[in-house]
Amino acid sequence: MRRGCLSVSENKLSKEELKKAKEEMEKLKLEMARELGLFDKVMAGGWKNLTSKESGRIGGKISAKLRNKDAEKNKSKKN
Repeated sequence: MRRGCLSVSENKLSKEELKKAKEEMEKLKLEMARELGLFDKVMAGGWKNLTSKESGRIGGKISAKLRNKDAEKNKSKKN
């Protein structure tokens, strides 16, 4: 199985949950590509059409968004 950002938790998820998580990640990747103006390039040639710099920018934005989401979740739990 290909290793990815979901590999750590794959053992804990059912197949259905894993499929849903992968779909959500794909949506997030497309959203970030759209924000960075790379959406058309991805649609034209797929993810392999991106440079490593472009892929890294998408990954960085995803990481930042997930960190902010976790921070908000933790903040609401404290209140």
